[in-house]
Amino acid sequence: MSRCLPLLFTALMLLAPAATVAQDAGDPEVAALRASFEYGKYAEVLDRAGSRIDRGGLDEDDLVELHKLAGLAAFNLGRTDDAHRHLRAVLRLDPDFSLDPFVVPPPAVAFFDTLKAEMDTELDFLRQERRLRQEREKAEAERRERERLEAEVQRRRAEELASQVTVRTVEKRNFLVNFVPFGAGQFQQGRTSLGIVFAATEGVLAVTSIISFFAYEGLFEERTIDLDNVLDPDGRASVTVRYIPTNRARQRDTWQLMKLSSAAGFYAIYAAGVVDALLHHEDQVVRSTVEPRAEPPADAPARPTTSARATAPKTYTRVGLYPTPGGLGAGLTLSF
Repeated sequence: MSRCLPLLFTALMLLAPAATVAQDAGDPEVAALRASFEYGKYAEVLDRAGSRIDRGGLDEDDLVELHKLAGLAAFNLGRTDDAHRHLRAVLRLDPDFSLDPFVVPPPAVAFFDTLKAEMDTELDFLRQERRLRQEREKAEAERRERERLEAEVQRRRAEELASQVTVRTVEKRNFLVNFVPFGAGQFQQGRTSLGIVFAATEGVLAVTSIISFFAYEGLFEERTIDLDNVLDPDGRASVTVRYIPTNRARQRDTWQLMKLSSAAGFYAIYAAGVVDALLHHEDQVVRSTVEPRAEPPADAPARPTTSARATAPKTYTRVGLYPTPGGLGAGLTLSF
């Protein structure tokens, strides 16, 4: 290698010091070595860079920068083996690394490209390994982010639960209500849809039976028959006869059939409703609801202790039935 190359390299570096890589490294010694390199102190850069690399504790960017400075310094000093070693280390750290031809002289760029071509197979393997490492790091970062979000959700849920209170409501149900027609048992159990079905069906059948009854009764006629030769002072008597004329026999049969069938249907549906209500009957039902915790006022008295709450009076609930002018009613009584 010609001795003019180092001098040419030095001249170019002195003429364009501002064009060199000027990133601020994390390690202050890296910046100092970069400045020394720009002033042509290659032997000092090579020795100090090697010593700093051996001490460790560098991130990847600083390590690449130190190997690059040491490799170019060794190339400038004609120490090919050291240049190979450091520039190979650069490529092993970053397989896609390249020198800036506007900053680094062409001989150094050509030397680096030749070295890169020699390591082509190894660099392909390193690229794949680096890509897999980046994918693993990305997956790990995503996993940590998911865990962070889940932890945040759990924290918020815990805060919401801490700000809420569970209210349990005990509903006592009367056993006799199950025998009340028109779906009363189902309504008491909260099965409103089925209760409406029973109430509507029984109502239609009851109305049909009542109409059939009055229609059937409306077919009767009354007729008074005079009787002779009876044991009466006057020898005469009269009897009122209630009957359905023969020409109304068909109407009689129709209304009688409707009256009987609707009554039978009413009692059958009523029995089915009672059986269903008895099968689903529970003496008491406990319901739990979550409500926001009420903030106690500033002047509120202190809550009673456990022993005080244990001796507090109990609340009793009673459900009763009572007749009304239009049918049957139910009442709820609370005793404190």
